[in-house]
Amino acid sequence: MSRSQARRGVAAVGVAAMVPLGLMIVGGGAANAAPASVDWWDGNSHFTRTISNAMPAVGEVVTTSTKFERKAWTSSEILHEVKDVHPTCLTYVEGSAKVDGKAQGLDSKGADFAKVKGSWTVYPNIEPKSHTFEFSYTVGADCARGAALPTSMHYSGGLGSGTYNDKGPAITVAKNASTTTLAAVTDAKVGKSSQLTATVTGGAAGNPVEFYDGATKIGAGPLAGNSVSIAWTPTTAGDHGITAKFLATGSANESTSAAQTVTVAEADVETTTALAVPASAVTGAAVELTATVSPAPAGGTVQFKDGDANIGGPVAVSGGVATLSHAFDAAGGRSITAVYSGAGGFLTSTSAAASITVTDPAPVDVETTVLAAAPTTAKVGAAVDLSATVTPTTAQGTVQFKDGDTAIGAPVAIIDGAASLSHTFDASGTKSITAVFVGGPGYLNSTSQPVTVTVSEPLPTDVETATTLVVPAAATVGQTVTLTAQVAPAAAGGTVQFKDGDRAIGLPAPIVDGKATLSYSFPTAGAKNITAVYSGGTGFTPSTSAAGVVTVSAAPAQGGGSLENIFGS
Repeated sequence: MSRSQARRGVAAVGVAAMVPLGLMIVGGGAANAAPASVDWWDGNSHFTRTISNAMPAVGEVVTTSTKFERKAWTSSEILHEVKDVHPTCLTYVEGSAKVDGKAQGLDSKGADFAKVKGSWTVYPNIEPKSHTFEFSYTVGADCARGAALPTSMHYSGGLGSGTYNDKGPAITVAKNASTTTLAAVTDAKVGKSSQLTATVTGGAAGNPVEFYDGATKIGAGPLAGNSVSIAWTPTTAGDHGITAKFLATGSANESTSAAQTVTVAEADVETTTALAVPASAVTGAAVELTATVSPAPAGGTVQFKDGDANIGGPVAVSGGVATLSHAFDAAGGRSITAVYSGAGGFLTSTSAAASITVTDPAPVDVETTVLAAAPTTAKVGAAVDLSATVTPTTAQGTVQFKDGDTAIGAPVAIIDGAASLSHTFDASGTKSITAVFVGGPGYLNSTSQPVTVTVSEPLPTDVETATTLVVPAAATVGQTVTLTAQVAPAAAGGTVQFKDGDRAIGLPAPIVDGKATLSYSFPTAGAKNITAVYSGGTGFTPSTSAAGVVTVSAAPAQGGGSLENIFGS
């Protein structure tokens, strides 16, 4: 404790007298959530500090209150600042600060304190004779359990200040109550692994849980989240009393699940599976695959396999036998097995592998048809696609495209019944296109009906033009001036329309030797934005010049009236 110079004498007495004057602590048990209080004198100031619940649980809210009073017939004191000090595992509840029961905004807060500032006068003989400061906190899961966590407060006032470290009352956070439940265990058998799963409330990840068969420990594991599972393989048949026990930790109490009676059945019967298959087969022709399970089980299925691939679906076992009729779709050596699923107390089993050599039937040449497709028109020098479709699509071979009797390019391989060729005709005329299929082994040749392609010369490309405008720099209203447009290259045909902004000036002027002119007198004064728009002609594209400015005045232009501006497109 420390006090300011103004109260040094009284503070000294308070320090010496603190213990003899009685550091009274009153506390209730966690079950009753009783408050705990401590009071002390420091000179002429009396402090009473109370915790609403000295033994809270995690997640509960506790409130601290500190009451300030003055000894009778002494001077009053103005409180300027009260700092409530708390364990760092408590979190301030926003908006909970109060002075004399009324909400008070915080001045500041930190990991271990909350502070208010203001001006509160405490009088010794008239009201207000006291002021009470309250702060509420939520108890965090990171609080140590079963250990006294100190609280305190500091203040400053008109007569000095007080720093009271660990004055109290202390808070002791109770351990979590825990509950443990054991999930139902079904289908337990001797020699078969079953899963035991326990769910715990009040624990934390990593806390240990043990499993028992009666008084015999089966195994243990740490919580992952709020549950844990272990594998249990019973060795004896009959009823077993299974429990799960959550072991006490520094933050939670021990708990044990209700005992669950698990009836363990006798071990399953071992089986053997024998497989019978023909030594050879032909693709597309069905053969029988037969599996015999011993001893004959009451139920279950057999899955026949070719290597790792299933052959059809599972086949039910009847009288210990399962049979599947199957046609192989490709030639080659096959390694066949039969896998019994197990059922009704009978264990699974897999047969030894049996080999089948599958061959294709004797080949028969297959007839084919081929259809040719091409665009009806084409241009000299422009590539077009020629295509052919062969039926059946499994046919192997090549297609030779022809123009009459002349081969077009090289033979094209058939892929999935189709072939295509990009071709450029080098002369105009009518072309008769056919596709000739040359079959591979087992497929006959065929030729398509001809398709006609009319090939023409490409159209000429128009020549781009550029238009240049020549206008005088200045003119006078009513004075005739010449506007000139030059089109390059010299266009054959077309006209030029002169414009003032968006307004046409005069009629379109014809092009002569690439040039068009217009004699024109401006009716009004001002700056005129003149352009020349070439219409385009046969084989020539349109073009527009850049804008030229003519300054038109009402009076005769003064000197330099003959200057011209030249503007290109």
